[in-house]
Amino acid sequence: MMNTLSLIPLAVIQSALLAAGQVLLKYGLNRMLPFSMTFDFWKSVFANWQFAACGLCYGAGSILWFYIIKHFPFSMAYPMVSLSYVFGMIAAIVFFHEDVSLAKWVGVLLIMLGCYFIAK
Repeated sequence: MMNTLSLIPLAVIQSALLAAGQVLLKYGLNRMLPFSMTFDFWKSVFANWQFAACGLCYGAGSILWFYIIKHFPFSMAYPMVSLSYVFGMIAAIVFFHEDVSLAKWVGVLLIMLGCYFIAK
């Protein structure tokens, strides 16, 4: 097993990839036509660069996740996935211009503290 403090930067990168995938998925889905078994619908799926980029982010995040769970205790690695909630909250503000309440920020702070204590 590796040094547990080296888990934090890997978990941050993996969580950022997951959150980026979610942002790209939302943008991509907004560009797609309503579901139907037509050529135009499938063209809107496969010609959608955000949808493709979403898959790349998920793929890279999954490969990093393979590395993380191979080299770190699962009881430490799995809770680190919750860091993606932190990135998701930031993405909601930056990309989707959502309002985030103080209570949500307190929740994000508690998630970050929990990850710190788990990795320690």
